[in-house]
Amino acid sequence: MNFPRRTLPDPDINLTPLIDVVFLLLIFFMVSTTFTRETRLSVNLPEADAQVSESLTDQIEVSVSQTGRYSVNSEVLSSSEAAGLSRALLAAAEGDRRRPILLVADAEASHQSVVTAMDAIGQAGFSRLSIATRRPGADAGPDSGSEE
Repeated sequence: MNFPRRTLPDPDINLTPLIDVVFLLLIFFMVSTTFTRETRLSVNLPEADAQVSESLTDQIEVSVSQTGRYSVNSEVLSSSEAAGLSRALLAAAEGDRRRPILLVADAEASHQSVVTAMDAIGQAGFSRLSIATRRPGADAGPDSGSEE
């Protein structure tokens, strides 16, 4: 018996449903994406040879030691976390977030400790930040920098 050999048609892939699914996934991810809003505290860095400005009596002084410990108005905080610094700042300001803050950091303090302090000040809602510097050749007493 001689059976004729059947030829099968070439399979073709329909791409239309695949493209529809890709577009639906794209729309889903676009709609469900959350955009984080970063808070920034812009600081005008003072010149090292700036003139001594007058010291404000109602300012809050935040100090960062060489080891990364924080103190608010000469009271050393028990923790070196940003949340503890924010709570201490709000307590020292008695709720007045318009009070100026003077940030005094040791020259050997890590950059991360200073950035954490500035972030805690910004997260607490303070916007008037001064950074203390020393004039070249001066051994004692910080000169306060410029305010925002």
